[in-house]
Amino acid sequence: MAHREPAVAEEPTIGKLVVDASRDISTLVQSEIQLAKSELKVSVKTGGISIALFAMAGFLALLAVIMVSVAIAYFIHMAGLDLAWCFLIVFGAYLLLAGLLGFVGFLKIRKVRAPERAIAQAKQVPSAFKKS
Repeated sequence: MAHREPAVAEEPTIGKLVVDASRDISTLVQSEIQLAKSELKVSVKTGGISIALFAMAGFLALLAVIMVSVAIAYFIHMAGLDLAWCFLIVFGAYLLLAGLLGFVGFLKIRKVRAPERAIAQAKQVPSAFKKS
């Protein structure tokens, strides 16, 4: 019988290792992109449904304000005023409320100032890159 030498496992070359590593990294990146896409699809769908629900809630709130306005006018009418005057009173109350909210908003917007420190720092950036 002939004497056999044990089979030596061939070690991969550097080139083969680099090819394998780049293929594995490429597969990993593609898998991560697919995962991100699937997560985004779910998030976008959920976000769209949420926006639609908020829009419907806002529309129903607007209808509720209209109905409450009519009810207030009829409650004033129960006090003995003509119905047209009652609706004008409700209209005037809404105008007064809108004017008050607009005035408070105007006062608040006047307090808004430019970001002075950020502007000052931004003006210093070009001088930092100049040669002395």
